[in-house]
Amino acid sequence: MIHAFCDGGSRNNPGHAAWGFVIKVDNKTIHSEGGYIGIATNNIAEYTALIKALEWLEANRKDEEIDFFLDSNLIVSQLNGIFKVKNADIREFVFKARQLETSFKKISYTHIPRVKNKEADALVNQALDKHLYGI
Repeated sequence: MIHAFCDGGSRNNPGHAAWGFVIKVDNKTIHSEGGYIGIATNNIAEYTALIKALEWLEANRKDEEIDFFLDSNLIVSQLNGIFKVKNADIREFVFKARQLETSFKKISYTHIPRVKNKEADALVNQALDKHLYGI
């Protein structure tokens, strides 16, 4: 089973935003990535992380079962059909996610506390710090 941990963040929501994801197999990290996206909301950053992870997985681990873990209850609830998607920009992310999901045997989305998503969160902060402060 593949576990994907995704996070996004925006400083001064909206503000400078970044995303990060960590892919694990048998509790070992096989890939991690993060990046800066410019000025955006926290929700856009969170969805960007999910899409980037899905795209990487489609290119590298197609036809497998993927468990996603996110600290955004909103996104998990939207993707699990509990909350409606009212924002047009977010609707585009959901549409893209649904398209990418067809490349896998099974996808699940689980909400986790922020403290259990530290690795993906660190990638977000690294991308923001690199862009804003050159570190």
